[in-house]
Amino acid sequence: MVNITEVPILETENLTRYFDIGGKQIVHAVDGVSISVSEKEILGLVGESGSGKSTFGKVVLGLHPKTKGTVKFRGQALPRKYNSADFQKWSQKMQMIFQDPYSSLNPRMTAGEIIGEGLRLQTNLKNNQIKEKVSDWLLRVGLQSDHMSRYPHEFSGGQRQRIGIARALILEPDFVVCDEPISALDVSVQAQVINLLGDLKETMGLTLIFIAHDLSMVRYVSDRMAVMYLGSIVEVGKADQVYFDPKHPYTNILVGSNPEPDPREERNRPSTAIRGEIPSPVNVAPGCRFANRCPNVEEICSRVTPNLLPLKDVERQVACHLFN
Repeated sequence: MVNITEVPILETENLTRYFDIGGKQIVHAVDGVSISVSEKEILGLVGESGSGKSTFGKVVLGLHPKTKGTVKFRGQALPRKYNSADFQKWSQKMQMIFQDPYSSLNPRMTAGEIIGEGLRLQTNLKNNQIKEKVSDWLLRVGLQSDHMSRYPHEFSGGQRQRIGIARALILEPDFVVCDEPISALDVSVQAQVINLLGDLKETMGLTLIFIAHDLSMVRYVSDRMAVMYLGSIVEVGKADQVYFDPKHPYTNILVGSNPEPDPREERNRPSTAIRGEIPSPVNVAPGCRFANRCPNVEEICSRVTPNLLPLKDVERQVACHLFN
């Protein structure tokens, strides 16, 4: 992996996104997230469905307005709510690779039009120059130049995701949010897309937030890992540390739920399933949000919300009363 510098390219402080659904009910989708991402780093963001991972990525990029808190890109605070000029400016520096390759591509546009749209909107390049760059990017993501005249329905899922990657990276952004880019793909295709992203990250010096459910995959691709639960970060640390030595009870159960490659070991190991369902993010009660499902719950957990604090190892932070 590329060496990580100490300069954060992205910082969030108390980043919050609430959705008002009427009747004095508020969905706490992202709730007070403070985290930084260093230049040329891959930060893996993991958690169950509904934990707020994708919403966090969209708020960072301005696709959802912030309720409160700040996002800074290279020290410059980003707007609370983007207008067209803001999108024009910041989309050249920050991009997103979306989760579903079947719904994220316009079915009425050809692959060439989809990939080249950013260049037409953001640059003064002529049509032949755009076509040349699109052709180059088709080759870089493992497709063929003559694919630019085809429509999305003529491609497989893996090929569509490669088109989505080319669309995001053709503007050569510095920072990319990868929102579960492999979850809709077959396992064999997942490995191809992961390797492609790794190669492009090395050659372009990209900084990535990689959102996924699969902790083993996130450990493989990431420098650091952040674990999210019900809108909040509960643990952050080096990817190998978090995976092999989880501290937060939620992280520990998540890691334990990963299947073993050897089917004999998988059959014989004890169950580590999380009891119950993730609570509703509507009008969240005080205290630790994992308390009603935690095997180590204590009396304080239902009253006081734990802060995300560093352990003795300053590179590891945990929000848990067992350590606070």
